[in-house]
Amino acid sequence: MSQALHPMLNIAIKAARAAGSLINRAALDLEVLKVGQKGPNDYVSEVDQAAENAIIDVLLEAYPGHAILAEESGRERGAKHSEYVWIIDPLDGTTNFIHGFPVYAVSIALAFKGKVEQAVVYDPTRNDMFYASRGRGAFLNDRRLRVSKRTRISDSLIGTGFPFRKGDNFKRYVKMFEEVMQSCAGLRRPGAAALDLCYVAAGYYDGFFETGLNPWDIAAGSLMITEAGGLIGNFTGEADFLYQREVVAGNPKIYGQLVQILAPYTRVIKESDKSAAIGVATSDASAQGDATQAFVEGSAPAEAPARAAAAPKRLSRIRKDGVSPAGDDAPM
Repeated sequence: MSQALHPMLNIAIKAARAAGSLINRAALDLEVLKVGQKGPNDYVSEVDQAAENAIIDVLLEAYPGHAILAEESGRERGAKHSEYVWIIDPLDGTTNFIHGFPVYAVSIALAFKGKVEQAVVYDPTRNDMFYASRGRGAFLNDRRLRVSKRTRISDSLIGTGFPFRKGDNFKRYVKMFEEVMQSCAGLRRPGAAALDLCYVAAGYYDGFFETGLNPWDIAAGSLMITEAGGLIGNFTGEADFLYQREVVAGNPKIYGQLVQILAPYTRVIKESDKSAAIGVATSDASAQGDATQAFVEGSAPAEAPARAAAAPKRLSRIRKDGVSPAGDDAPM
């Protein structure tokens, strides 16, 4: 990386490489990996937890006053009230990982006052480092990223992710899938949303859409896309997407065409429902301000409180072929 990087981005890259080293070592011996379930088709491995701890150790050593929001540990570590919040997915694509399918990544974003300012997505299987700083562009290793230039969705390759959790509206998704599939040149679903978003930034995909995602799945990738000249929002095209559990992204032309297709399927959270949607224990929704900002400022850790309050995860030793095949989007 020849260009001068922001100091906070350098720390994020260091943290991502530390996690990637743990993941690559574990990938050599998947047969003895301890794997548990957070819910139906929602896996967590000892590698997720070890990688997350490694990331947080690096970040807090450099910035002990910053807050942490991590997929596995929520807000257990870091400052409780800080304008700087690191949003971490230590292993996005856990189901892929435990089956030996080499599509997974480390995702780290830094939000300041509700806006993502620094972002890293590291693919340890290919040693590909995607990174971006607000206003400084997005890069893959030393190459500047730009979204594709295609203008017609009929010529476009679109990425997606299947709903997989109990309670997800699969019938609704199938209708979306059918409409998009019949409109584009091809639809792909590798199973790691953080990488999918980076692929939009790199121009590999022309667009992407998915439902059921958490903020740690999309925070880093969202900055990659905007810094590469693309657009990202919810299904109605609004920029408020981090907590909406629906996202669409693409180059400007394809983004607009995807929004036209997906807008009828939106489930944008109403103002009156924001507190329930983001875990804020208050009856005064108007006092929250922007829900995304509330989330990163510490009052709204999305699903983290519920996860932290749940019973401790139980890990058991299993062989790779002992795991039922299941979908895996970025929520892991």
